[in-house]
Amino acid sequence: MKKQLFTLLYVVFGTICQLKAQTPSGPVSTSSITTFTNGMERNPGFMTYYWDAKKGKVWLEISTFDTEFLYYPTLAQGVGSNDIGLDRGRLGQEHIVKFQRSGPKVLLIEPNYAYRAISNDPLERRAVEESFAKSVHAGFDVVAEESGKVLVDLTPFLMQDAVGAVQAIMRTKQGAFKFDPTRSAMYLPHTKAFPQNTEFETIITLTGENPGAFLREVVPTPTAVTVHQHHSFVQLPDNNYKPRVFDPRIGYGGIEYFDYATPVSQPIMKRYISRHRLEKKDPSAKVSEAVKPIIYYVDPGTPEPIRSALMEGTAWWNQAFEAAGYKNAFQVKLLPADADPMDVRYNLVQWVHRSTRGWSYGGSISDPRTGEIIKGKVTLGSLRVRQDYLIAQGLVGDYSGATNPSSDPMMQMSIDRLRQLAAHEVGHTLGLPHNYIASTQGGSPFGRASVMDYPTMVAKIKGATSIDLSDAYAKGIGEYDKWSIRYGYEQFPGNTNEKQALDKIVNDMHKTGLTFLTDQDARPEGSAHPGTHLWDNGANAVNELKRVSDVRKIALTSFTDKKIPSGTPMAMLEEVLVPMYMFHRYQVEAAAKVVAGQTYTNALRGDGQPVVSTVPVQEQKRALDALLATIDPSFLALPKSTVAMIPPRPFRYDPNLREVFKRRTGITFDAMAAPEAAAGMTLQMLFNGERVSRLVIQSALDPGQLSLEDMLDQLLSATWYKADPTDSYEAEVKRQTDKLLLQKLIDLANNQDVTSQARAIAGLKLNQLKGKLNATASNSKAAAHQFFALEQIRRADDNVADVRPTSAQTPPDGMPIDTGQEWLAPACDWR
Repeated sequence: MKKQLFTLLYVVFGTICQLKAQTPSGPVSTSSITTFTNGMERNPGFMTYYWDAKKGKVWLEISTFDTEFLYYPTLAQGVGSNDIGLDRGRLGQEHIVKFQRSGPKVLLIEPNYAYRAISNDPLERRAVEESFAKSVHAGFDVVAEESGKVLVDLTPFLMQDAVGAVQAIMRTKQGAFKFDPTRSAMYLPHTKAFPQNTEFETIITLTGENPGAFLREVVPTPTAVTVHQHHSFVQLPDNNYKPRVFDPRIGYGGIEYFDYATPVSQPIMKRYISRHRLEKKDPSAKVSEAVKPIIYYVDPGTPEPIRSALMEGTAWWNQAFEAAGYKNAFQVKLLPADADPMDVRYNLVQWVHRSTRGWSYGGSISDPRTGEIIKGKVTLGSLRVRQDYLIAQGLVGDYSGATNPSSDPMMQMSIDRLRQLAAHEVGHTLGLPHNYIASTQGGSPFGRASVMDYPTMVAKIKGATSIDLSDAYAKGIGEYDKWSIRYGYEQFPGNTNEKQALDKIVNDMHKTGLTFLTDQDARPEGSAHPGTHLWDNGANAVNELKRVSDVRKIALTSFTDKKIPSGTPMAMLEEVLVPMYMFHRYQVEAAAKVVAGQTYTNALRGDGQPVVSTVPVQEQKRALDALLATIDPSFLALPKSTVAMIPPRPFRYDPNLREVFKRRTGITFDAMAAPEAAAGMTLQMLFNGERVSRLVIQSALDPGQLSLEDMLDQLLSATWYKADPTDSYEAEVKRQTDKLLLQKLIDLANNQDVTSQARAIAGLKLNQLKGKLNATASNSKAAAHQFFALEQIRRADDNVADVRPTSAQTPPDGMPIDTGQEWLAPACDWR
C-alpha cells in the first residue's frame, strides 16, 4: 500500500513539474494599462509610451499588430574619430518591421523584402514569403492590456548597441569592448513622441581594455566610451508614391529585389531609383510649385562664414529642380533651435567635428519597399576647410605683411570649396551617386559637368611665376546634374508613356555629350577608363598632368618661410610643403589610367552609344612619357633651400605623422623621403597587376599597341640605363628610384595574380638588367648601388623569400585618413 501511494505521488508530482515547465515564464497580464501606468508620464503620439521615472524604464503601448512601420537607429553623439567612423549623426540601417502577438508574447518581426512576388495571387505571394527567412529583432512580454492594446517593456530593446559601435571599434583594431548596462540610461531631452514618429535616445557606454591609439586620442578615459544612440519608429508613407525604374546610363542609387511573379522571359531582378516624393500642384503646367517642397535644414552650430556657404551650396540644387519644371520646390533653411536633428521630419546638413580630417557623407533613410527617400542626412567634417586653407596657403600664401580677411584669396577658395562640397553631399541625399567622368565633360576647360564628381582645385598660372585661385571651384551645379534631376523628379502628364519619356531624357542628354560613370569605373587603382578618376580635372588627363606639374614647379620654387605667419615655429613649414610637393599625385593616378586604358559607356543595345575601345597607342605613349617625367631626379629633388628651412619639431609640437613625410632620420627632416614617396606612387600605378595584364593582352590583340615590354624598357632607360646626374643629391635620388623599380620588377616576376606572360617578361627584364650590371660593374662609380642590385636579383633567382627590400616610404595620407567606402561616399580629401 505504501508502495502504491508513493508511486501515485511520484506520478502526480511529475505531471505538475511537466505542466510547470510548459507554462510561459514571462509575466502574465494581471492589470489594465491604466492601472499599471498610474503615476507614470504618458507621452501620446505615433507610438505612445510611458516613462517610469522610479525604475528608469520606458513602457511602450502597442495598439496595432501586423502593421508595418519603419525602424532605424542613429548615432546622436559620436566618438570624434574619422578612422573609427562613429560620427555624430551617423545613420544606421533602416528596417521595415511589425509587431506580432503570440499569446503573452509580442515579437518585432522584419519581413524579407529582398524577395517578393508582385502578384494579386495570395498563394503565390505566400510561396515566396515562406521560402526565405525573416528576422525577429526583439521579443517582449505583455505586462498589461486593455481595449485591444498591450503594454511591453521597451527598455531592454533601447539599451543596446544598435549602431554597431562595438563592431566598429573591433574592426578598426581599437580593442575589445562590450555594452555596459550599468553605465547606460535613457536620455529624455531627445525622447519624444510625434504624430507620425516616436523618437528615443539613450546614453550608451562601452567598456573594454587595451584601447587603441584612435580611441586614446579622442576619449577622456578610453576604457569607457560613452555615446548617444537614437531609435526612430516612423510611420511608413502612404501607397501613392510611384517607384521609378533605374537606368544604368544615368546615375541613381536605389532598391533592388527579386520578383518571382515575373514571366520567365523577363528579368527577375527589379531595380528602382531612390528619390524624394515631389509632386506638382498643377501637373498640367510646364512649371509649377510643389505640393510639398523638399526642405533641407542646416545645422545652426555651424560657424559663419561657413554656415552661409553651406546654405548657398545646398541651394544650388533649386536650379536643377527648376530645369525639371518646379518653382521653389527645393528650399534651404536653418534648423529651428528647438528641433531634434535626429527627427525624421528634417532633412539635415550637419557640421561634425573630429580629431582628424576625414570624409564627408551624404546618406538617407528610405522606404525599403519603394526607394522613396524619407530623410536626407549630410555629415560635413569641420577640419575639411582647414585643409583646403592649408593648400591655398602653400599656393598663394604670403605672410610678409598683414592679410585682409575680407579679400583673402585663401579663405575665399576654402569657402568656394565648401559650397561645392555641400552641394555634392546633398546630391547624394537626393539619390545621386558619383559621376566621375563629369570632369572631362561640360564645356569648361576643366570639365565641371557635375558636382557629383570629385574636383581638385583649379590653380591657374598667372604670368610666369604666380598662381591664381579665383576659379578654383565651380560656382553652381553642372549640366549633368540638371539632366539627372529631370530623370528622377520630372513629373509627366497623366497620359504619358513614362518609359519613353525617361528614355528621351537620357538620349537628349547623350546628344549634349554628357555620360555617366561612377565608383566602380574610377576608384580601383587598376581601373581602365582614361577619363574616369577621383580628383582630376580637364578633358585630357595627360595634358592636365603637364599643367599641374607646372603649377607644382612654381609652388616649390617660390616656397619660402613667408608661407607661415610670423611667430609660427619654422618646423610647421613641413605641413604646408607636403601638399605642394604632392600636388601632382591625383593627376598621376589619372594619367596612369591612360596606359592600357579602355574607353567605354554603360551602353544599352540599340541606344547608339559607343561601347568599348582601347586608348590609341600614341595617347598611351604620351601618358607614359608624362609619367616618366614624374620620376626624373630633377622633378623629385626638393629645393635645397627648402630642406634648410625645416628644423626638428620644438617641444609639444609633435608632428601628425600621417600628414607629413615619413622619415628614416629620426627627428630631423628626411630629404630622401619625399622623392621616394613620389617615385613609388608613380611606379605603383604603372605596375598595378590589372594594368600590366591588360598591356600584355592589348598588344596580343593589336601588335601595334603599347606592350608591357615597351613600358618596362622605357622605365629601365629612364632609371638604371641612364647616367647619374652631376648633382650629388639628384644622383642619390636617382639611385633610390632605381632600387624602387628593381623591387617592382622582382615583385611582378613573382606575382601569381597577373598573366603568366607578364611574369615571364618581368623575369626577362631582370635577367637583361643583370647582364648590363655585370658588364659595367668593374667600371662603375656607384659600385655599392650595382652590387646591391645584383645581390637582390641573385636572391630572387634562388629564393624570392630571401629578398629583403627596404620598406618603401609611402606618401602622406591624401584622401581622408581612411580608405572609406560606400557609394554615398567620401567627398572630402585634402583637395
